[in-house]
Amino acid sequence: MSRIQARFAALKSASRKALIPFITGGDPAPEHTVALMHALVAGGADVIELGMPFSDPMADGPTIQLACERSLAAGTTISKILGLVTAFRATDTTTPVVLMGYLNPIECRGLAAFAQECKVAGVDGLLIVDLAVEEAPEFAPLFKEAGLDLIFLIAPTSTPARIAAIATQASGYLYYVSLKGVTGSAALDVDSVAAKLTEIRGFTSLPVAVGFGIRDGATAALVAKVADGVVVGSALVSEVEKHAANPSVLPALLSDKLNALRKAIDGVQG
Repeated sequence: MSRIQARFAALKSASRKALIPFITGGDPAPEHTVALMHALVAGGADVIELGMPFSDPMADGPTIQLACERSLAAGTTISKILGLVTAFRATDTTTPVVLMGYLNPIECRGLAAFAQECKVAGVDGLLIVDLAVEEAPEFAPLFKEAGLDLIFLIAPTSTPARIAAIATQASGYLYYVSLKGVTGSAALDVDSVAAKLTEIRGFTSLPVAVGFGIRDGATAALVAKVADGVVVGSALVSEVEKHAANPSVLPALLSDKLNALRKAIDGVQG
């Protein structure tokens, strides 16, 4: 059982929902990321999604696009991201870490090499935004051999046939994109989310986490009523942007913000 599977199993047995924060690795600079990861755990994170900065993050809105720019300008590379996970693992061997990013830099590095580097660093899963399920059979065996869960996005427009195909390739959990649009979008229709999750669960027993458009405790609590996990990204990354010039304040700020979301989610009975 992977760390991700074990974490979701423990949450289910405790009737709790997963809180999954996202930050961009290397933002505002690589030397701050490990402290931010530990701060997220202190604030109640169950899984950490760590973004690998990319020059063309097509699924992301302005907030995370700018985070990628800051990170790349600070010299962040995939090698540095893997080193940050290794450093995090020196004192935290239990919190699952999912690397989230795009296919091009991984292919340039070499799929097999990247998979093994992730294994050595202590990565638990990969969410490759632009990896189509049709291409997954080429990638999945390499990642599975390295003990990595392959996590897929499902959109509001995903057809039953596509959901079924994704369910055959995915592991760890599924990430339901609650909005049509990019990360950081504002409006969220929880009733529509609930209906889509019912459809998804007809094809898989994997946990389903919901992200995009979750900015505060009230929204997080509403989503937690229908989802197995709540993903929060832009709301945290925007704090990094605000305080990028004074990063020493960020661990406490992110921990406090996440703790408020944790309390809101824990108020929901699983």
